Amino acid sequence: MDLRLTFNEVPAEYDRLRPRYTAELFADVIRFSALDATKHALEIGIGTGQATLPFLQTGCAITAVEIGDRLAQFSREKFAAFSRFSVINQDFELAELEGNSYDLVYSASAFHWIAPEVGLPKVLRLLKPGGVFAWISVQPTYAQQHMHTEIQKIYETYGDYGFGTIPFDRLPEAHAKQQERRSALAKYGFVGIEDNLYRGTRTLSASDYATLQSTANDHRAMPLAERTALLQKLEDAVNRCGGEFTFADKYLLCMGKKPAKKS
Repeated sequence: MDLRLTFNEVPAEYDRLRPRYTAELFADVIRFSALDATKHALEIGIGTGQATLPFLQTGCAITAVEIGDRLAQFSREKFAAFSRFSVINQDFELAELEGNSYDLVYSASAFHWIAPEVGLPKVLRLLKPGGVFAWISVQPTYAQQHMHTEIQKIYETYGDYGFGTIPFDRLPEAHAKQQERRSALAKYGFVGIEDNLYRGTRTLSASDYATLQSTANDHRAMPLAERTALLQKLEDAVNRCGGEFTFADKYLLCMGKKPAKKS
């Protein structure tokens, strides 16, 4: 199974329960790229468009690339009111796109599927001189220690499916990931690199938490019977701990520019 396509099976649940990003993050990308109605942006891996609307609201044109056909159609319908929005249903690595055409290329929680040595040179080629690449992701973190302990006990019994121990405090991991991205952007020719870390919280009911987990690629790759049993155990654990699961999310942003043409 191509794990990139597991999200394609559940677009409505994915759209309803996956995290959004902070207003400050969008504001920083718009500032850094000077995005406005004269600009053209490319989104890599739009999914169901959790990171799309604030950019569309600048008046810019957006072309999105999405490998999942159901996700692509979901986003077409979701943003049908925007005449300058379009979706290409294709793998980004294979999509034929014109070079030096985009003022902003961005990817939210999708670029990790693409090998940097393939994706970053292609992004650089697609950008106009001075154009910006924004690499965005979210690192969900447990907000409650007791909930973390209960959930980890369950996942430890499913180690055969590749589930490992998740640290309770993942902030050091977030900083290491930011440094790795800065280094990758510099290696492949981006300049003026900036990054930032943002925080947010969201609270889900026990049933919504289990449904959210069911949209994850590693869970969807499980045989149905085992996945159903795991999800029920997760829901039961959240109910035992008060009935609500709170995430303390960390949103990662790393941006760089294509060098401007020399005068």
